[in-house]
Amino acid sequence: MKFITIYGYTVGVFAFIISNMKKLGAFIVPTGIGASIGGFAGDASVYASKIAEYATLIVNPNVVNAGCFSGITPNMLYVEGYAIDEFFKGNLTLAPKKNNRIGVIFDKGIPKNVLNVHINTINAVKTVYGVDITEYAITDEEAGIYFENKGNYSTGGIDNPETLIRCAKQLITNGAEAIAVVCRFEEDNSTDYAEGVGVDPIGGVEAIISHYITRELRVPCAHSPAFDDITISTDIVDPRCSAEYITPTFLPCILLGLQNAPAINTKDGFRIKDLDFLLMPHNSLGSIPVFEAQKHNIPVYSVLENNTLLNVTNDRINGKCGIVYTYEEFLEGLQ
Repeated sequence: MKFITIYGYTVGVFAFIISNMKKLGAFIVPTGIGASIGGFAGDASVYASKIAEYATLIVNPNVVNAGCFSGITPNMLYVEGYAIDEFFKGNLTLAPKKNNRIGVIFDKGIPKNVLNVHINTINAVKTVYGVDITEYAITDEEAGIYFENKGNYSTGGIDNPETLIRCAKQLITNGAEAIAVVCRFEEDNSTDYAEGVGVDPIGGVEAIISHYITRELRVPCAHSPAFDDITISTDIVDPRCSAEYITPTFLPCILLGLQNAPAINTKDGFRIKDLDFLLMPHNSLGSIPVFEAQKHNIPVYSVLENNTLLNVTNDRINGKCGIVYTYEEFLEGLQ
């Protein structure tokens, strides 16, 4: 190992050679922390899809979700954040699965005209991609979603989470194996995100919603917001978030992700001991996946080109992360 100084920190740069035998890896970009790659709309997809040609790749939805598009590929495991944390802790396994039966939850607060757009979206995804969407159900009460921007991360909450759980249980009873959630969100009037600055204002609370349902019901889950204004913007925005400005609904990407999301259990499938590597933005290393991977002697690679608004680097956690400058550099070592 050699040592270099980057951003004022002395770090160890690990040489790595990963055999071309099929590996299991994790490509994670935490949600709502302003990642320069993966902090917008599917803008990490091109890197993840290249790496997934050489390894089965666990990705969180933030990596591949892109409004009416999706960067998901057949060799990716689409896993939301709570399940990822529990996987790294060794508390659950991820069993690859195809053609999940998906149930869709709609927040009662969504206006009728907006709901109709989303129902048309469901039917379009079923028709074009053959996704098995068993049914949709409307919550018996409004969920009451609110979101907040804390400067270097986004967050928020749910006033009435129980209504989501009741609806999800109904869908699961009727045969759903994965849950898509669409909640009504207030409009965000900030222009920073559209200009490629700061954090995704709704990403944090979206993660809270999916974490909650996955934790309570142990099924794959992802969230898509519904806004009252369904007109399409004609402004030119930052290319990294442009996928979200050309469609009134972001539902397609989560349906395509959930279609082949792995089953969550404690018996069959991949376990933490099967993991060969973890890729993280270079200054967002203070997370359960990083700490648990290091406990299990799983190589963690810190990607310098992916910058966030956090400042949790390898030096700050006294870690032993490998350093790569770019995702392409990591890919070269993987091939």
